[in-house]
Amino acid sequence: MKLKKSTTCDHSCLMCRHVLQDWLGQIDLHRKRLKIKKGQQFIHEGATAEGIYFVQSGLVKVHRRLGDKEMVVRFAGPGDIVGHRGVSSEQAVYPISATALETTQLCFVDLPFFLSTLRVNPELSYRLMLFFADELQLSEQKMCNLYQLTAKSRLAWSLLLFQRVFGAHATDGYIGFSPSKKDLAAYIGTTYETLYRMLAELSELAAIRLEGRRIFIQNAELLRRLSADQTS
Repeated sequence: MKLKKSTTCDHSCLMCRHVLQDWLGQIDLHRKRLKIKKGQQFIHEGATAEGIYFVQSGLVKVHRRLGDKEMVVRFAGPGDIVGHRGVSSEQAVYPISATALETTQLCFVDLPFFLSTLRVNPELSYRLMLFFADELQLSEQKMCNLYQLTAKSRLAWSLLLFQRVFGAHATDGYIGFSPSKKDLAAYIGTTYETLYRMLAELSELAAIRLEGRRIFIQNAELLRRLSADQTS
C-alpha cells in the first residue's frame, strides 16, 4: 500500500481531539493518507506493528482467526483508532487484522511518533487509557455473553450496542451502520444460518425492521429484555 502525505484533515480523530493545539502542526507533518477499497486488508495478524491508523471516513472491521473461523473483534468508524492493539512494551506485533468494509480514508502515523505524542500530551494519554479500559470491559462482556447468552440474546445486545456507538440516520432512523450478515455472525459468535433465523425472529416480534442490510430498532425495551434473558 502506498502512503501519501495528506493535505486535508478535519482533526476529528481521538488523537487530534486531545493533543495540545501547538502539536497539531507536528501531526500534520508526520501523518500520511491512505485510501483503501472495500474488502482491502491493511493490517495483517502477526505482522510487525509499524504505526497507528485513524479512520477519517468509511468503515473497518477488526478481526482475528480462531482456527479455521474468523472472529470480528469490533467495528471502527470515522474518528476511531485502529492498530493500537499492536502497541507493546515488548515486541510490537499486531494481534489482529483490519479490513475495510467500504471505501475508507485512513490517517496513518508511525509508532515512534505516536509514542512521542503520548509523552508530550498527557490529556491524550489519559483519554487513551480510558479508551483501553472501555474496550477491555466491552471485550470481557462479549466473552461472558458468548458463554452465558443464547444467539438471540447476543444479537439483541449487539444491536443495542451498535445503536449506541454508531447512532441512527437522522432521515430514517436506521442504525448508522450496516454490516453484512456474515460479519455480524462472526461478531456475535454464531453461524450465518443461525443469525439469519434470529434476525427473522426479532423481526416477527417487531423488535426490529429489516431493509436489506439496514436495521431499524422498533422496540429497544424488548431488545434489552432479550439481551438479559439466558433462555430466549
